[in-house]
Amino acid sequence: MEAMNLLPFARPGSPRDLSAPLPKPCGFGRVRPNPRELPLLVDRVDPAPSVLTIAISSRALFDLEESHRVFTREGMEAYARYQAARETEVLGKGPAFAAVRKLLALNELEPPRRRVDVVLLSRNSVNAGLRVLHSIAWYGLDVRRAVFAGGMDRYRYLGAFGAELFLSADGDAVRKALRGGHAAAILLPSEGGADDGGPPPRDRELRIAFDGDAVLFSDEAERVYRAHGLDTFVRSEQAAARQPLPGGPFRGFLAALHRLQAEFGPESAPVRTALVTSRATPVHERVVRTLRAWGIRIDEALFLGGCEKREFLRAFGADIFFDDQRRHCDAARGVAAIGHVPIGVANEDG
Repeated sequence: MEAMNLLPFARPGSPRDLSAPLPKPCGFGRVRPNPRELPLLVDRVDPAPSVLTIAISSRALFDLEESHRVFTREGMEAYARYQAARETEVLGKGPAFAAVRKLLALNELEPPRRRVDVVLLSRNSVNAGLRVLHSIAWYGLDVRRAVFAGGMDRYRYLGAFGAELFLSADGDAVRKALRGGHAAAILLPSEGGADDGGPPPRDRELRIAFDGDAVLFSDEAERVYRAHGLDTFVRSEQAAARQPLPGGPFRGFLAALHRLQAEFGPESAPVRTALVTSRATPVHERVVRTLRAWGIRIDEALFLGGCEKREFLRAFGADIFFDDQRRHCDAARGVAAIGHVPIGVANEDG
């Protein structure tokens, strides 16, 4: 059956190429929950070789804060009426808009092919979601797949789509996705991540920065630090320097980025990654050897020894940054889009 375009609206002067091949049928995730450790990778069949699948909520993609206030004050029916009355009004850009725009622009690089698939996962009803689809089409975003869950949990569909990452403004949905073994983050309101609405900047790399412990890696080492202090942490990490760290929730997403980069080579890859960690150089070796054992390249590694991350993210030019500690996320707002990863020992008290 011929694939249907989900977007009935089109911005004047923005022809949409619907002849590009869609990804192959989606794979299915098999979760292996372990209540004592951070989730590792979810085994899945990728939707297509080297296709990076990102699932995103409507509130992460667009500015729906006023609409959300209507929902929290008055409920789903009032929210649906509010959106229906404004369904031809284009929504403003949300915290992940610029990063999504850059991701989709990767499909237009030579040779043009479907490298990135962005999937909309919305808790809305399809009637309330019409305004979101209208806005996607108006901005010319090539988003071809969407789920409107009608108030039910959306994370159920992450495995079916083979999504490597889920971005949402809904903390509960993100926590459920993380517990299910998926990379997921709460997109915080931020001045960073906005653009001018023009064509995607093809002369700029997409730059993604990650914290280490509890994000790329498990929180094993972080637990030692919090339970026994810095000196014990340093001795423990030096003793285990040749023992790779267990993977954290974003290991699979980093591996998917690595596969995408491999198509272009290190000098011309349109995606650049950085590890931005509070670790100091006395405990760097285990991190380096872990990435080597995984066979994954990280383009830049910043061992900051407790320095505030904000200015280093600015210097790197991060488009989006993922960290498990909310204080680091709040301190970096305004520099990039910020994804809080609410898992691990740093999030057990709150």
